[in-house]
Amino acid sequence: MKKPLLFTTFIFFTVVYVYAQDPTIKDLKNEATKSVKKDPADTAAKTWKLGGLVNVNINQGTLTNWSAGGDQFSFSLNAFLNVFAFYKKKKSSWDNNLDLGYGIVNTTSLGSRKASDRIDLLSKYGYAISPKWNAAALFNLRTQFANGYAYSKTAAGADTAVIISKTFAPAFVLLSLGFDYKPNENFSLFLSPLTERWVIVTDDSIAPLFGVVPGKNSKNELGAFVSANYTKKLGANFVYKSKLDLFSNYKQKPQNIDIFWTNALTAKLTKYINFSFQLDMIYDDDTKNVKPAKGPAPQWLQLMGIGIAWNFSKK
Repeated sequence: MKKPLLFTTFIFFTVVYVYAQDPTIKDLKNEATKSVKKDPADTAAKTWKLGGLVNVNINQGTLTNWSAGGDQFSFSLNAFLNVFAFYKKKKSSWDNNLDLGYGIVNTTSLGSRKASDRIDLLSKYGYAISPKWNAAALFNLRTQFANGYAYSKTAAGADTAVIISKTFAPAFVLLSLGFDYKPNENFSLFLSPLTERWVIVTDDSIAPLFGVVPGKNSKNELGAFVSANYTKKLGANFVYKSKLDLFSNYKQKPQNIDIFWTNALTAKLTKYINFSFQLDMIYDDDTKNVKPAKGPAPQWLQLMGIGIAWNFSKK
């Protein structure tokens, strides 16, 4: 899982980078500002770009006397918000990005269950030391909104749920100093040999599930960090985005690489209707398996839907 997966992931992003030469972001920027007319009297340099995306997918179904069988009622909702604020002036740049996501599923037989849950805040400051390299500092917070449960059945066949996470528990906080490589507007690679990471779990009952000693509420790690970000436009309406974070803890089993990999494919069907596909993978050697008898394993999340979407941008 460790070294082979890291090598495979590295090869994947190397191949991706080779094909990352099309002017994707320039096209998106031009599209977002087509209708904006600049006042000729306005000569001030533009230093901020603001924008984002709101996406809401809803599905509902009802069965009455349906011979094929199924739940009498089903409802699912997945909502996603991405906002960004990018600053650029002379040699200084400051990138800020916030992803918020939440989804629920409700059926007659299972009741309400959480389908997705994400808070991911990234802030990165860079100072240009060459045309393609920045000395950079990075801050990242990754956590969740609501309680999470592991579901199973008792010996009698009844459904049971055990709480395995809570609001802001766990929370992963990362501070990193390093260098940011930006060969073009589609790809960036952040490299840091000096990164502090905190795993915060304020509830003693679930702290051991994330490698935190009960009563201490947090665990500090010092290590190396790599973050690769890639965006590619596929045809006229499809956009693919991928982010891969790798962290090695110098203090404990540095060969066990922690992985956070998120992928999103979106397609613009009409002005306000989007197709979206999301695939995430997390691997952390210190996070317990939802099936305690098994050891650490990759965590997978896959979502797909068609729903209402709204892009907004201001330059």
